[in-house]
Amino acid sequence: MKKPFFNICGLTVGYRHDPIVQDIDLVVDRGELVGIIGPNGSGKTTLLRAMTRVLKPWIGEVLIDGENIWHSSQKDIAKGLAVVSQMLDPVGMTVLEYVMLGRIPYYGRSQIFDSGKDYDIANHYIDLMGIESLSGLMMNEISGGERQLAQIAKALAQEPSILILDEPTAHLDITHQVRIMDLIKRLNRTMDLTVVMVLHDLNLASEYCGRLALLNEGRLYKVGSPEDVLTYQVIEEVYDTHVIVEKNPLSKKPFVLLVTEEEMGRRKGGKGLGEVMNVFKGAVTME
Repeated sequence: MKKPFFNICGLTVGYRHDPIVQDIDLVVDRGELVGIIGPNGSGKTTLLRAMTRVLKPWIGEVLIDGENIWHSSQKDIAKGLAVVSQMLDPVGMTVLEYVMLGRIPYYGRSQIFDSGKDYDIANHYIDLMGIESLSGLMMNEISGGERQLAQIAKALAQEPSILILDEPTAHLDITHQVRIMDLIKRLNRTMDLTVVMVLHDLNLASEYCGRLALLNEGRLYKVGSPEDVLTYQVIEEVYDTHVIVEKNPLSKKPFVLLVTEEEMGRRKGGKGLGEVMNVFKGAVTME
């Protein structure tokens, strides 16, 4: 039987005596692009920390290619798994120096200086991110979107098989959001890179992820395709807010439209919620 590539088995973990996520079972196949979504406080960050060897599970385990990540050294794990955090605080080094940090797991025991091969690999991913013109600039001199691209370049310089991202588009404008998400999708396809990312934006998650894992109150509420997970019934149940879910006219992926309280009151006119939703759906022509 083929063993799962990235496997979270019966995971329960938290802080002090309080469990934050419980009984999590999630299998990610090689080459998948999976999004983890859920309301604030649902346990997404805690789950990500357990997945990346920051928090040790109380119960259960996290496996890469059948190997428990806590049975390997941090250096060995870094060769297979790379992490891109939400936003990077500017650091006092050049973009090239920062990306070169991704090569540290490959340094020999007595290695002090970077090798020519390490520079070649770092420069390759700087070029791939399209930030070669920034290579000599200090990290604190470039924009937030550019720092995110540098972070991804550093992660790729680790030459991982799994890339885990925590809110890669947080605090970025729509131009940088699309650029970074397009880039992640392209890396997933062309490099057969397995990607798991935490996202708040449901429409980005729908458009770019092949599968979604929805967390609610520390447990997996639903796992499946965007079409299976992003229904208005599921979203209203988990997020406790009114929405309309239509299809993107081009990709046909689910597209979530917010419904304000004022609009609900104006449209409702004494009708039940089901009738209200039908009124809205009739008013929104997406195709």
